[in-house]
Amino acid sequence: MPEPTSRRRLDQPRAPRGFKLTIDPDTFGRLSENLARFLGTGTFLFWQTLIVITWIVLNLVAVSLRWDPYPFILLNLAFSTQAAYAAPLILLAQNRQDDRDRVSLDEDRARAAQTKADTEFLARELAALRIAVGEVATRDYLRGELEKLRSDLSGDIKRKKQRPEQSRDETRRNEISH
Repeated sequence: MPEPTSRRRLDQPRAPRGFKLTIDPDTFGRLSENLARFLGTGTFLFWQTLIVITWIVLNLVAVSLRWDPYPFILLNLAFSTQAAYAAPLILLAQNRQDDRDRVSLDEDRARAAQTKADTEFLARELAALRIAVGEVATRDYLRGELEKLRSDLSGDIKRKKQRPEQSRDETRRNEISH
């Protein structure tokens, strides 16, 4: 049975036809963060308030320019549209901030664990040095030992000086008795 051609294969998805719009998620995320930041500024509130006041004044005072009479349906539609787009963009910006915070928290935990390990290592090294220094003769200990040796040697020298006199007396006694 002949192999089906590539355009007739049913196990492969068809190639998209027409225009395909690709949006980079990071670029869109950065754009939404910038917009969310701007929506929370005093500048935005000032300009929005100025536009709303101008809109209402022109629709109430200028009879010939009444494009949105009193209940201001078009103005309400503009606010609703703004809110419909602003809320998801703000949520997207918050989600991206949560992701950054999570990564930062993970890095902080890793840094804290490394710091703890380094501190424990240094504590072990310090304890080993204290033990080693405890086993090493200190200057005061050596001075004390040398002082003991000197006093022992001076005592031995005094005894030896006394012994020759004793040994001469004993030799004379032995000579006389023999």
